[in-house]
Amino acid sequence: MDVPNHTRFERFERAEWAALRASTPMTLDAKDIDRIRGINEQLDLDEVQSIYLPLSRLLNLHVQATQGLDRVTDTFLGTPPAPVPYVIGIGGSVAVGKSTTARVLQQLLAAWPEHPTVDLITTDGFLHPNAELERRGLMGRKGFPESYDTAALIDVLRRVKSGERDVRAPVYSHLTYDIVADEEVVVDQPHIVIVEGLNVLQGNPGFGQLFVSDFFDFSIYVDAEESLIKSWYVDRFLTLRGTVFTNPDSYFSHYASLDEEAAIKTAVGIWDMINGPNLEQNILPSRDRARCILTKGADHTVERVDLRKS
Repeated sequence: MDVPNHTRFERFERAEWAALRASTPMTLDAKDIDRIRGINEQLDLDEVQSIYLPLSRLLNLHVQATQGLDRVTDTFLGTPPAPVPYVIGIGGSVAVGKSTTARVLQQLLAAWPEHPTVDLITTDGFLHPNAELERRGLMGRKGFPESYDTAALIDVLRRVKSGERDVRAPVYSHLTYDIVADEEVVVDQPHIVIVEGLNVLQGNPGFGQLFVSDFFDFSIYVDAEESLIKSWYVDRFLTLRGTVFTNPDSYFSHYASLDEEAAIKTAVGIWDMINGPNLEQNILPSRDRARCILTKGADHTVERVDLRKS
C-alpha cells in the first residue's frame, strides 16, 4: 500500500491519538455499538473511546469555528444569521468500514449540545438505477465513478450547503441492489451533514469544474492494506450468503446455495474484477485529498491516524 504524503500529514499512533480525547464524555453504550456495528466488524467501546471520541472532539471544534466565521460574515453584511450545515465527507473502499465510521460519528456528534441534529447521506442513493446501468452497459462497473448520477449529488449538496429546507435525496436498497422507487431521505437544515461513499473525495471532470468534495468542510478517508480489505470483503460475502442472501427478495439470492469453496471463489472473482480495480484506479488515488486518514490493521481496528496539517 502506498503511504500518505507525510510532508502534508502529522501521524498519530493509536495511544497518542486516544490521549487527545481529553475529557470528552462517552455518550454511547454497548447496545448502541451493537446497533451501529457493520457486518463482521470489531467495533467496541474501546475503539469508540480511543479513535472516535477524539475525532468527534476535533470535529466539534471545527464546527464551532466555522459557525463562528459564518456569524462574522453575517454581522459584516448586516444580514440575519442563516443556518448553513457543516458537511463532512467520508470515503474509502468497499468493506473497509466507512459506513460504520459514518454512523458512529453521527451518533457522537449529535450528542454535542452545539449541534444536536446530524443527518447522513450515502452516495449509494445516487447510483443510476439498474435499468439505466443495463442500458448503458455499466452493470459490471457498478460503484465506478461513471455509475453515479454525480450531477444530481452535486445539486443536492449545493442546495444543502445553501441552507435550503427539505432537500430530498434518493434511497438505495442493499437487499434489492437498486434505487428504491418513491422513497427519499429528507435533509432539513441540520447542523451537520455526513456524506459517505466510495467516490466522495474524487474529482469530477464530467460536471463543469465542481467536485463533490468542494462542498465538504472536513473529509475522512478510511484506509487499510488492500489484502486486508479483500479478505474482509470475502468474509462479509460468506456471512451474507447465510443471512441476507437467503431472502428470496435479495438480488443476490442465487448465491445463497453456494458451498463455501464456490462462495469464496465467487467473492474473490468479484473483488478482482470490480472492487479491486475500482479501489486502485479511483478510490485510493483520492486518499491524500482527505483531511484525516484512519488506517486499520488486521483486526479491523484503527492503528493510526494521519491528520493533514493545512
